[in-house]
Amino acid sequence: MSAYFETTQPKQLLADFDSAIKIGNAKGGITTWKKLVSGYYTHTSSQWENEAFFLPAISANRLTFNIVKPNSKSITTVAYAYYHGHIIETMLSHFDKQFTVGSATALQAPGDRLS
Repeated sequence: MSAYFETTQPKQLLADFDSAIKIGNAKGGITTWKKLVSGYYTHTSSQWENEAFFLPAISANRLTFNIVKPNSKSITTVAYAYYHGHIIETMLSHFDKQFTVGSATALQAPGDRLS
């Protein structure tokens, strides 16, 4: 249940994602995701906020967003689908020239925290 972005500069892609979140409503900003003090990301809409979290991981040629369940409940299939679809849509809308492939796993992947 991870989202992957194949890129030669995963640290830069994550830094640019963070910068776009920080500028919010300004041109080029992202308002649909927020970064928590813990380093996790969650969606900002009232329906989806805190329904799941993403924790980024950087490797040589990939930025991964691992899914993390909230403390109080499991992640529903609908929430999983929404989070993964939306993170890919956000990256395509804002950073399409910074990665070559965006994908999501259908089932739990290494690094996901579901229990």
